[in-house]
Amino acid sequence: MRHKRAGFKLKRNVSSRRSLLRGLVTSIIEQERVITTVPKAKAVKPLVDKMITLGKRDSLHARRQAASFLATPASVQKLFDKVSPRFSQRNGGYTRIVRLGWRKGDGAEQCLIELVGTELVKRAADRARRKEERLKAMREGREGEEPEASGTE
Repeated sequence: MRHKRAGFKLKRNVSSRRSLLRGLVTSIIEQERVITTVPKAKAVKPLVDKMITLGKRDSLHARRQAASFLATPASVQKLFDKVSPRFSQRNGGYTRIVRLGWRKGDGAEQCLIELVGTELVKRAADRARRKEERLKAMREGREGEEPEASGTE
């Protein structure tokens, strides 16, 4: 029986498991989506939720706790400035696991773990980029037309 046996071992000793999970949490916060195996995603999901909850608290103590776990200062900054404010009205459930299929090399089941709402942020960024490109093209087109029009008059 597995009474009071929580957590995932992931076939690693304590130090390598801790560094693996810290790296995954840092990557998820920095990139907002990561492709990994299903057991790793299930192991990292509560840790990501805990980091976002720390970010929502936004105190000096919470920043120091997050900095002691996350690998880079940039990820701590992004957590407190961009990621956590997005989830200010949400009580948990900050991540989503989407199964992708089996890896070709060893047959491990792959999945995508991402922050909820990431697809909206990515779409908005793409939309803004495309709009800027259209405006730039229109300006260049107008600028190209104006000297020709003024030259013919």
